[in-house]
Amino acid sequence: MARSEMHVLQDGDPEAPALLLIHGLGASTAWWDPVVPALARTYRVIRVDLLGHGTSSSPDTGYEISAQACRIGAVLDRLGVERVAVAVGHSTGGNVATALAEQRPGLVGALALIGTGPSISADISDSALSRLLFSRFPGALLWRLFPGVIARKSLSSAFTRRIRIPKALAAGARRMTHRALVSTADASLEYLFDRPIPERLRRLYLPVLVVFGAEDKRYRSSSADDYRAVPGARVELLAGVGHTPMFEDPRRTCDLLMEFAAAP
Repeated sequence: MARSEMHVLQDGDPEAPALLLIHGLGASTAWWDPVVPALARTYRVIRVDLLGHGTSSSPDTGYEISAQACRIGAVLDRLGVERVAVAVGHSTGGNVATALAEQRPGLVGALALIGTGPSISADISDSALSRLLFSRFPGALLWRLFPGVIARKSLSSAFTRRIRIPKALAAGARRMTHRALVSTADASLEYLFDRPIPERLRRLYLPVLVVFGAEDKRYRSSSADDYRAVPGARVELLAGVGHTPMFEDPRRTCDLLMEFAAAP
C-alpha cells in the first residue's frame, strides 16, 4: 500500500471509550462538526480524513475500500486504541466502517451507518452531470474548470432541509483531485457490487444502527428496509431529513448515536 499521511482529529477525554467517525465521498472531518461537541462529553471522538479527502494526502493509488479501512486501522493502532465502542460511517464512510469491522473484528464493537446505501440498486443520484463528472474524460476537465460549481451542485443533493451550510464543506470538496474523487467513487461501487452491505453485516454478528433521511436524494430511503434482514439491526428513518442527518437534524442524530453507544 502506498505511503500516505492521514489527517486525524480527536475530541473528548482520551481515557473515555472511543467513537470513530468516518465521512463520505467528497467530504471531510468537518462534516461531523454539528455532533462532535455533544458526543465528546462522553466519548473520545476520533475523526479521520479518508485518503484523497480533507487534508489527508492524495496519491495516485490506494483508494480501495479495504485499503481505506486498513489505513484507519493503522491510525487507531498508532493512537493506542484497542477497541472502538462504535464505528460510525456516513454514506461511503459506512462502507469503510463495515470493511474495518470485517478486517479487525476485535477492534470494532458496533457499527452505525448513516445514509449508507445498502446496495448499488439503492442509488438514485445518477444524472447527466454525474455521468460526465465521474468519467475519466471529460470529467477531469470539468473538475479543473468548474470545481466550485460542481461542489455547490453536489451539496444541493446532500441537503434537504434549509440550513446554513458552512463554506468549509464546499471548499473541502474543491480541494480534492479528480483522480481521488473518481477512484473513491469507483471503489465504493466495487465494494457494493462484490457484496451488499446487509449481507456483509449478517456475517459480522455486531450490533448495528442504521439512520436514514426519509427525503434522501442520493439513496432511496425505502432501501433502509434492506437492513432489517440483519438480525437485531435498529433502523431509524428521520422525517424531513435528507442525506446528511448530522447537519439537518444533529440533535436527533446525536441522541440516536448516544443511545446506541450506551446500550449493553
